[in-house]
Amino acid sequence: MRDVTYAMSVSLDGYIVGPDGGFDWTVPDEEVFRFWTDETRQLGAHLLGRRLYEAMLYWEAADQDPSLDDAQLEWIALWKSLPKVVFSTTLSAVQGNARLATGSLAEEIERLRAEPGEGDIAIGGATLAAEAAASGLIDEYRAMVYPVLVGGGIPFFPQHERRVDLELVETRTFNSRVVYLRHRVTR
Repeated sequence: MRDVTYAMSVSLDGYIVGPDGGFDWTVPDEEVFRFWTDETRQLGAHLLGRRLYEAMLYWEAADQDPSLDDAQLEWIALWKSLPKVVFSTTLSAVQGNARLATGSLAEEIERLRAEPGEGDIAIGGATLAAEAAASGLIDEYRAMVYPVLVGGGIPFFPQHERRVDLELVETRTFNSRVVYLRHRVTR
């Protein structure tokens, strides 16, 4: 069965964006960018909330930018071909290889798991991840921890009142001192 993963960049104090909504501290260096590209290669689908979907729309036409290098063009090709499901109550249409969710988060995950194909199902966005976590739908948490304290903002980990035990599966420290932590939910 396809795993559901929640992977995002996070500050050391646990936020995906700072109090001002900024996340400029998450710009990856070449090594981290290559890692994210390899991770994207392992995906079969990506579930996004509206805010993350809108932030990622840039990449739908970015391949026309002559200043991009081969690594960026490679990532764009992977991202554009990846099937995406967007959860929104305000959007009436989406672009690229995306569709609006027609069911609940649990129903969409069940539908994707039942489809033929391989690759993990990624969840992007803290609000959507919090809903998935509250329903026990996340199999792995993957945090790219940046050496910065932002002092507040949107937390990476959902705030719910239940314990979730995790098993450390993988760690990696990059030359930029960014640390990747991959934990599997123990059931």
